[in-house]
Amino acid sequence: MVINVSDQSFENEVIKSTLPVLIDLWAPWCGPCRMVAPVVEGLAEKYNGRVKFCRLNVDENPQTATKYRVMSIPTLMFFKNGQAVDTVIGAVPERALQPKIDALL
Repeated sequence: MVINVSDQSFENEVIKSTLPVLIDLWAPWCGPCRMVAPVVEGLAEKYNGRVKFCRLNVDENPQTATKYRVMSIPTLMFFKNGQAVDTVIGAVPERALQPKIDALL
Protein backbone atom coordinates (compact mmCIF):
# COMPACT_ATOMS: atom_id res chain seq x y z
CA MET A 1 0.00 0.00 0.00
CA VAL A 2 1.22 3.48 -0.88
CA ILE A 3 0.20 6.21 1.58
CA ASN A 4 -0.59 9.71 0.32
CA VAL A 5 1.18 12.28 2.49
CA SER A 6 1.02 16.07 2.66
CA ASP A 7 3.23 18.84 4.01
CA GLN A 8 1.27 18.48 7.26
CA SER A 9 1.60 14.69 7.60
CA PHE A 10 5.17 14.37 6.21
CA GLU A 11 6.87 14.58 9.62
CA ASN A 12 4.71 11.86 11.21
CA GLU A 13 4.55 9.54 8.20
CA VAL A 14 8.15 9.85 6.93
CA ILE A 15 10.51 11.47 9.44
CA LYS A 16 9.12 9.69 12.51
CA SER A 17 8.55 6.34 10.77
CA THR A 18 10.10 3.35 12.50
CA LEU A 19 10.41 1.67 9.09
CA PRO A 20 12.60 2.85 6.21
CA VAL A 21 10.57 4.98 3.79
CA LEU A 22 10.50 5.40 0.01
CA ILE A 23 8.59 8.55 -0.94
CA ASP A 24 7.51 9.28 -4.49
CA LEU A 25 7.35 13.04 -5.14
CA TRP A 26 5.08 13.53 -8.16
CA ALA A 27 2.41 15.63 -9.89
CA PRO A 28 -0.68 14.52 -11.83
CA TRP A 29 0.39 16.28 -15.07
CA CYS A 30 3.79 14.50 -15.14
CA GLY A 31 3.96 11.63 -17.66
CA PRO A 32 7.07 9.94 -16.18
CA CYS A 33 5.40 10.15 -12.75
CA ARG A 34 2.48 8.11 -14.07
CA MET A 35 4.98 5.57 -15.45
CA VAL A 36 6.79 5.11 -12.13
CA ALA A 37 3.60 4.89 -9.99
CA PRO A 38 2.86 1.20 -10.79
CA VAL A 39 6.53 0.33 -10.13
CA VAL A 40 6.30 1.92 -6.68
CA GLU A 41 2.98 0.16 -6.01
CA GLY A 42 4.50 -3.20 -6.98
CA LEU A 43 7.46 -2.63 -4.67
CA ALA A 44 5.08 -1.63 -1.86
CA GLU A 45 3.44 -5.06 -2.15
CA LYS A 46 6.78 -6.83 -2.32
CA TYR A 47 8.25 -5.07 0.74
CA ASN A 48 4.98 -4.85 2.72
CA GLY A 49 5.70 -4.57 6.45
CA ARG A 50 9.42 -3.95 5.94
CA VAL A 51 9.45 -0.60 4.09
CA LYS A 52 6.87 2.18 4.14
CA PHE A 53 5.89 3.62 0.74
CA CYS A 54 4.51 7.15 0.48
CA ARG A 55 3.50 9.54 -2.28
CA LEU A 56 3.50 13.36 -2.13
CA ASN A 57 1.89 15.60 -4.75
CA VAL A 58 4.40 18.47 -5.14
CA ASP A 59 1.81 20.84 -6.62
CA GLU A 60 -0.39 20.54 -3.54
CA ASN A 61 2.50 20.33 -1.05
CA PRO A 62 5.23 22.77 -2.12
CA GLN A 63 6.83 23.11 1.36
CA THR A 64 8.26 19.60 1.44
CA ALA A 65 9.40 19.76 -2.20
CA THR A 66 11.18 23.06 -1.50
CA LYS A 67 12.76 21.81 1.74
CA TYR A 68 14.31 18.82 -0.05
CA ARG A 69 15.24 20.86 -3.15
CA VAL A 70 13.15 18.78 -5.54
CA MET A 71 13.88 20.30 -8.96
CA SER A 72 12.37 17.67 -11.23
CA ILE A 73 9.84 14.92 -10.88
CA PRO A 74 9.40 12.11 -10.35
CA THR A 75 11.87 12.18 -7.48
CA LEU A 76 12.06 9.09 -5.30
CA MET A 77 13.66 9.70 -1.92
CA PHE A 78 14.76 7.08 0.57
CA PHE A 79 14.61 7.84 4.30
CA LYS A 80 16.03 5.87 7.19
CA ASN A 81 15.78 6.97 10.83
CA GLY A 82 14.33 10.30 9.72
CA GLN A 83 17.20 11.13 7.37
CA ALA A 84 17.20 11.30 3.57
CA VAL A 85 19.82 8.72 2.57
CA ASP A 86 19.36 8.38 -1.20
CA THR A 87 17.51 9.93 -4.14
CA VAL A 88 16.56 8.74 -7.62
CA ILE A 89 15.31 11.24 -10.20
CA GLY A 90 13.22 10.16 -13.16
CA ALA A 91 11.16 7.13 -14.10
CA VAL A 92 13.32 4.10 -13.42
CA PRO A 93 12.56 0.37 -13.56
CA GLU A 94 12.07 -1.81 -10.50
CA ARG A 95 15.51 -3.38 -10.97
CA ALA A 96 17.11 0.04 -10.39
CA LEU A 97 15.16 0.63 -7.17
CA GLN A 98 15.38 -2.80 -5.56
CA PRO A 99 19.08 -2.61 -4.56
CA LYS A 100 18.50 0.82 -3.01
CA ILE A 101 15.55 -0.51 -1.00
CA ASP A 102 17.54 -3.57 0.06
CA ALA A 103 20.32 -1.26 1.28
CA LEU A 104 17.84 0.37 3.67
CA LEU A 105 16.99 -2.95 5.34
